[in-house]
Amino acid sequence: MSGFQLQRIGIVMESEPGNPHEVEGVLNPAAVRGPNGGLYLFPRLVARGNVSRIGIAHVQFNEAGDPIGVERLGIALEPEADYECVPHGGGGCEDPRITFMERLRCYVMTYTALSPLGPRIALAVSEDLFHWQRLGLATFEAYRGIDFVHVDNKDASLFPVAIPNHAGKMQMAILHRPLFPGTRPEETACECASRVVDLDHESIWISYCPVVLEGLEPNQLGLFNSHHRLATPVSPWECLKIGGGTPPVLTRHGWLILYHGVSDVSEPSSDKHHLCYSAGVMILSKDHPHLIRYRSPEPVLAPLLPQECSGIVPNVVFPTGIDRRDDLGTPDRFDVYYGMADCRIGVARLDLPEYLPPGAPADEGEPKTGGQE
Repeated sequence: MSGFQLQRIGIVMESEPGNPHEVEGVLNPAAVRGPNGGLYLFPRLVARGNVSRIGIAHVQFNEAGDPIGVERLGIALEPEADYECVPHGGGGCEDPRITFMERLRCYVMTYTALSPLGPRIALAVSEDLFHWQRLGLATFEAYRGIDFVHVDNKDASLFPVAIPNHAGKMQMAILHRPLFPGTRPEETACECASRVVDLDHESIWISYCPVVLEGLEPNQLGLFNSHHRLATPVSPWECLKIGGGTPPVLTRHGWLILYHGVSDVSEPSSDKHHLCYSAGVMILSKDHPHLIRYRSPEPVLAPLLPQECSGIVPNVVFPTGIDRRDDLGTPDRFDVYYGMADCRIGVARLDLPEYLPPGAPADEGEPKTGGQE
């Protein structure tokens, strides 16, 4: 096998008729194996007025082991905290990612809280996936004039184990992409094609949390004060924006993540343009995860199906959940769960190649690293 192969399996979840929690779509789920070995999705459920909750669903498989649907099991989180609600109604708990933290021996959810200030990264923990305790908002110290606090932020995910920071200290780490003013794809699409990318403000970052690794308690998570710029838009398919996708999973090649990229695509025989959300693969070094070993020169998944090209937000594939199929004895197979046009949830099979193929450059220029140690 010469490269990353990704094959669509099908749609696993759509809005349930008559369910008021889902009238504006189900999308962007977390995916995680429970204590009993079953696979659970935590989809974003959107009610009228764009009010989002995080649901719980048990994935059902056919005889071949492919996911074919879900059994709904209820609600994991709904807007209740002040940082999840906006004045005059509304708010949301959106786009979760869930990681089993080995040191904590529990599940940690990162999700987007739609606060009065805008979207922010929030944290919650659970021992059984059904009962969740909020930890509040993740907080970030500024770094060399870069203010991570007073800007929108979303699509965050945690590494399942401590990793070395820039100084070699083992710390908990989070991937995130702050949305600094002027860096949203709707804004960058208005600029000329030859625009200069702002490396500090348009990148995916790794930020580190200096916690005691022995006897770590969940409430010690939250303050990230050491930062490393990981990846910046470089390829045409991600020229307007890149951001997080699936949580990091360790493979024999290194840490695997799928991420999203946004481009501006013109319609045939028309002067109209639209945003296109695609997915790529990134492999980070096992021993030094701030180093990129491989990066997709082309997307591994782009909107093609009618269900991906037409919906609440058209032309979107958005990976958020990943499941390594150890249950089938195929550790090189990963099922990737993704939002389809912000309306429904699809799943595709990603096969890990025997060797890493040639990839795209990491970015232009050397990244700044540092912060507190």
